[in-house]
Amino acid sequence: MVLELLSSPRRTGFQYNRGRTFIHLYLLTERMIQLQALLKESLIRTKHVENAAAIGINEREVCASTSGFYAEGGLIVVKTNALILIATYRVGMYPSVCVEAVEKLGKMLAAHFDCPGGPENLYVKEVMKPHPGEGEVLVKVSASALNRADLLQRRGKYPPPKGSSDILGLEAAGSVAGLGPGCTGRWKIGDAVMALLSGGGQAEYVTVPEGHLMPVPKDMTFIQAAAIPEAWLTAFQLLHFVGKIQKGETVLIHAGASGVGMAAIQLVRLANAIPIVTAGTQEKLQATTNAGAAAGFNYKNEDFSEKVLAFTQGSGVDIILDCVGGSYWEKNLSCLRTDGRWVIYGLLSGGEVHGDLLARLLSKRGSIHTSLLRSRDKEYKEQLVKAFIENVLPYFSGGASPHLQPFVDSVYPLHEIVEAHRKMEESKNIGKIVIEMPVKTP
Repeated sequence: MVLELLSSPRRTGFQYNRGRTFIHLYLLTERMIQLQALLKESLIRTKHVENAAAIGINEREVCASTSGFYAEGGLIVVKTNALILIATYRVGMYPSVCVEAVEKLGKMLAAHFDCPGGPENLYVKEVMKPHPGEGEVLVKVSASALNRADLLQRRGKYPPPKGSSDILGLEAAGSVAGLGPGCTGRWKIGDAVMALLSGGGQAEYVTVPEGHLMPVPKDMTFIQAAAIPEAWLTAFQLLHFVGKIQKGETVLIHAGASGVGMAAIQLVRLANAIPIVTAGTQEKLQATTNAGAAAGFNYKNEDFSEKVLAFTQGSGVDIILDCVGGSYWEKNLSCLRTDGRWVIYGLLSGGEVHGDLLARLLSKRGSIHTSLLRSRDKEYKEQLVKAFIENVLPYFSGGASPHLQPFVDSVYPLHEIVEAHRKMEESKNIGKIVIEMPVKTP
């Protein structure tokens, strides 16, 4: 039997001739290149399969194949949920190996937990690899990053939005590995990208709406890029879409040494405004100063509202970015300027308020805004990503002034996901904790 690879326009077909069988297989799009390489690594190197071709069931088209040859042994066909694989083998080979190998093509490693609880409930599990749907891109993840939302989801307190992956991870960086039907052509196989996700980032592959991807800035590593999407887009959204920051305003940023906090400091500076922060250690306050904070206050041993009023000469701040919630309400209102905006995007201390919040807020003519990015619809996120690409992303490139940079606290391999979660739970990180995916060798 001969298995023959041909390049062709978008079509597929089989041709049978008496005596010898020719299978004509057609490559359809550039996305096939990655799968073709995968076939060679996962099948041909076993030495029990001579040649192989994969047909996508959903796409109804040939995904990839290896080069043609004549086989004396025979033909084997394996079907999974997503692929039909055809392979040839010689006499003396074991075609059952093909079954094991093709199953691997449809699986990947991911962070997983069976029941809600502490970090010890996490482990790495082999799960089904996702396949891009209409307008989606498949990304081979090189690195992801932790967010507080991951900790809450692990505890059973923050389920993913309906229809989203239940795998942890709200951001990732890697390379384009496949394109779903209906993609507009803005991305091609091999492009270095970073992604804003509703879930699924802490795995070897993730599918992303094409409008939620951003190019990785030149000369930036995947480790650095993984620290950008969720944290920086959250900070950008809070300041511009919600808080409507203006030139010259003063912004108080709680948890200033967190991923969102370090991003917000730099974005406030980019907006020609003044960032001041709170943090819990001198080391964290020093890091925020290095990032551009005009002042920082240790909330553990001083009254930050008094310090803020002193810094602003009694006038207070125009915007507060608050991820703490209930326990800070009185101090927040004490140092909020008249007509100021209090933006709440987290409730680390809970949401209960005891006291006359509304009267105090009314006396300041203040406004409370709340925001969650994860649950926003696809169109909103696309608008946010587009605005970020146009107004912020160029400043990550070398030579840009001011120069923006993500702050990576530490990097953990996927199999050490438990330790990474513990570090964030103990609030020991300054900047982002990044999770690196395993590198597979042929």
